[in-house]
Amino acid sequence: MSESMRAMRLHASGRPLELERVARLAPGPGEVEVCVLACGVCRTDLHIIDGELTEPRLPLIPGHEIVGEVTALGAGVQAPAPGTRVGVPWLGWTCGECKPCRAGRENLCERAEFTGYTRDGGYAEYCVADARYCFPLEVEDAQAAAPLLCAGLIGYRTWRLAGGEANRRLGIYGFGAAAHILAQLAVARGQAVYAFTRPGDTQAQAFARRLGAVWAGGSDEASPERLDAALLFAPVGELIPTALAAVRPGGAVVSGGIHMSDIPSFPYRLLWEERSLSSVANLTRRDGEEFLALAPEVPIRTETHAYPLEQANQALDDLREGRLSGAAVMIP
Repeated sequence: MSESMRAMRLHASGRPLELERVARLAPGPGEVEVCVLACGVCRTDLHIIDGELTEPRLPLIPGHEIVGEVTALGAGVQAPAPGTRVGVPWLGWTCGECKPCRAGRENLCERAEFTGYTRDGGYAEYCVADARYCFPLEVEDAQAAAPLLCAGLIGYRTWRLAGGEANRRLGIYGFGAAAHILAQLAVARGQAVYAFTRPGDTQAQAFARRLGAVWAGGSDEASPERLDAALLFAPVGELIPTALAAVRPGGAVVSGGIHMSDIPSFPYRLLWEERSLSSVANLTRRDGEEFLALAPEVPIRTETHAYPLEQANQALDDLREGRLSGAAVMIP
């Protein structure tokens, strides 16, 4: 076994990642080593690299949409067994002891660790992960499955917190990786999807219609129908009052992002009539188990663009500049 591996590492916020050969760490108690087959590129990675999320461990290997195969077990681990294909998500470790953990809200664990942020992630040939947070995957195409591990899971949790199947008209603001996965689930459940993109982004609007949206337009356009719920995946605070104005009385607006620009002040009448406004934080293992079982039933087809590991900075730049339809995926 080689004692080193290639990895893309962040040494300081605002700087490009650097391709390096680093030590290949053995899994500790409760951990597994995973040979990375594919790692999705998420907007959260941009927030970390650009310094909008301010507490990464440095130097850091980013990446938290990991698909790979288990190659070694740490002490005390019985499963997943070596050779098992697994997915490793953003939530990488929880204490199991704090009040949120005991209440079944491990996504709010007071001491949580996050893959590709406070523990090394998947922009590498191998990673080490907590065995409890590895989801067994029965998939052949690792590249296609990678975006499900965050874009899919967070999209699903956002949809579920907004009311899930109870909503008939669903607005989606920001039509990137999460939205293109969630739209397929919503359409399969008989919901009418209204997609709001960057103004003038006709390519994303056509992409949304191809996936079944009944309407697609710019976020500067009024919704043609009153929405039952609006889900926000664009990190743009100005869209909060826009979305509140688009939903019916009693409707919900849920933000699925980990970071957002400042929300401007808005008149109380937009929130009045029992509209609700909330955010999503991280995910739970229940989210993963439910969504990963649903994905092949729909079936969800991800649209991906592959990049070799050494082109990670190009993939991140393409995401930052809105040059992608679907999701970027790193192939070590």
